[in-house]
Amino acid sequence: MCAKDAEQEIENPIDNNSNSNKMQSWPLHCDLLQTRMENFDQDSSLICSSGGISVANSYPLESICEDRVVTERKQNLLTDFFPTLRSGEWSDIGGRPYMEDTHICISDLAKKFGSNLLISEHAISFYGVFDGHGGESAAHFVCEHLPKVIVEDADFPVKLEKVVARSFIETDAAFEKSCSLESARSSGTTALTAMIFGRSLLVANAGDCRAVLSRGGIAKEMSEDHRPCCIKERTRIESLGGFIDDGYLNGQLGVTRALGDWHLEGMKKTGDKSGPLSAEPELKLVTLTKEDEFLIIGSDGIWDVYSNQNAVDFVRKRLQEHNDVKRCCREMVGEAIKREATDNLTVVIVSFHLEPPPPVVVQRTRFRRSISAEGLRNLKCLLEGRD
Repeated sequence: MCAKDAEQEIENPIDNNSNSNKMQSWPLHCDLLQTRMENFDQDSSLICSSGGISVANSYPLESICEDRVVTERKQNLLTDFFPTLRSGEWSDIGGRPYMEDTHICISDLAKKFGSNLLISEHAISFYGVFDGHGGESAAHFVCEHLPKVIVEDADFPVKLEKVVARSFIETDAAFEKSCSLESARSSGTTALTAMIFGRSLLVANAGDCRAVLSRGGIAKEMSEDHRPCCIKERTRIESLGGFIDDGYLNGQLGVTRALGDWHLEGMKKTGDKSGPLSAEPELKLVTLTKEDEFLIIGSDGIWDVYSNQNAVDFVRKRLQEHNDVKRCCREMVGEAIKREATDNLTVVIVSFHLEPPPPVVVQRTRFRRSISAEGLRNLKCLLEGRD
């Protein structure tokens, strides 16, 4: 719930000439995926060298190039790895009088909507969490329509990033038309989706739901919360004539990106002018490796009582105990209630392995111990004094 006191985008043109029956084929990994993978490696990948290995002067060992070590490690993590997906979900009304969250899990997106595409051997899976405010209508509308809009886009699945971003905007516009016909539907929702195709993971986020990846037991944030306290969001809002008042967008909303909320004056696009409340998602694309264990997607009620690392640790421990993903979701929501969470609670967990996560081996840091010349003298004097 992000509307203050419980009160009830990109301007890309919508392509009306899309043909969902067009036969298409696509490569499992296209060039743009490789580019994004390299960018992610630079930012947050654990596949990096902690220090070069060089023994140039140690005969008969040969010198080992740092770049070669990094390359070999990457290749070893990618070789023969393909994620085996298992998912679970759970939700609870929490401390709210109404349930405004909803979620979706689709193992084969194209098959679900009867797309007549020439499908590769690997399906595209789709997962989403939608956190409504001012009512449940927007969340349910987006949950129902967004996946279908994605599949029916003419560029699906070849230009998937563009398709997803465009589909968020198109779904938002469709909801506006729905509200004009039935004003009682007026409400808003945040949205976070995750799509897995081959070894690629694409996360799209508009709002304050969050996705966290467990990589070797370390939490990796796959989305950024769109809230008024975010400096980047505040700058964008003010450039569009909006303002932040007491931590709320235009004094009304606790999020800066959402679908819906067309009934709130001055929030959305009017004519050629963009409003401060954007439905444009931020995207993050990564290539999964053997070290990637699972993805947690949760509404903001979950993250009110869990830190990213705490959530990863909780899920790892439960999966190591029983390896049941759905039961783990139920236990995570139950624990949030014990921690006195006050919002609606929804969590989706997608595991990339059949086996439970392995124990994390903590590497002990080696320190070179030395003593100063003065220390040696003091020690010598002490020993001599005892003699």
